[in-house]
Formats: sequence, C-alpha cells, structure tokens
Amino acid sequence: MERKSFQDMDCPIALSLERVGEWWSILILRDATHGLTRFDEFQKSLGIAPNSLTRRLSALVEAGLLERRRYSDRPPRYEYVLTETGHAFRPVLIALFAFGASHFPPAKPNVRLVDKETGSDVDPMLIDRVTGHPIDEEHTTFLPGPGADDRLRAALERRNEQAA
Repeated sequence: MERKSFQDMDCPIALSLERVGEWWSILILRDATHGLTRFDEFQKSLGIAPNSLTRRLSALVEAGLLERRRYSDRPPRYEYVLTETGHAFRPVLIALFAFGASHFPPAKPNVRLVDKETGSDVDPMLIDRVTGHPIDEEHTTFLPGPGADDRLRAALERRNEQAA
C-alpha cells in the first residue's frame, strides 16, 4: 500500500504535524512562548546539537511559526520570535501541558500555569466558543468532511454508531 505524504492529506492534524510534529520543534515553540529568542538560549535550554537546532529553527521559520530577526550586525546574529501563527500555537502547548500534568505528572514540575490575577493554578479545558460546551466526547464528534474518502467515512460512521 502506498503511503500518502502530508501534502496529500486533507487532515488539519496531519498538516499541522508536518510543520511542528518533531518533538524538538514543539519544545522550541514552548521555549519561544516562555520568551527565549536566541540560538544559544534554545541550545542551552534543550541540550540540542547545533546542526539539529539550525534545521528545526529554519523549518519553523519556513512554516511561518517563527520570524528570524537580525539583532547584531558585527558579527551577524539573529533572534527567533513567534509570529502570529506561532502565538496561535499556545493553546496546543497548554493542551499538552494539561495532558502531561494529568497523566504523566513530574515529581517536581519546572513550570506552572496560573491565573494572572489570582496566581492560582488553572485547570485548562477546551470549550466551544459558540455554545460554551466542553470539547469532549459527550458534546462533540468528528464527521466526514468534503475531502473524506470512503474508508474514513465508514470508520467515522462506525465510531459514531458505537458512541450512540
């Protein structure tokens, strides 16, 4: 069976993973969200080899998640800042944070997610902007979209029948 490339898929998850699917890339975006911008900061935080970091930073710039800006002319040095698309990745990081904190909690967490006003830890959840309902199996389901093939249509139909 021939494997599809990400470009051939009409799935938002697959297309997102094409751009940020490597775990190093997600950790770079995490660090950028925490305010790191410079190559040496990312390298020190992650312990990643310079050639790997260069490749991943370039890929994130090409994907439009980071912008490369010169901050020194002599020698030429650059920083990497989140674009609007990069900032829009924050809820994904928060979802991963919440999943990890719930299912794989570290003994001594190195970061907390807190309410800015109260300083209290928050318990994130996804909700529908229109209805206010949680995005959970009780309130939501996946249905085939216009690009769905017969295999996906049948799988979703079976899944929805089982859930009913």
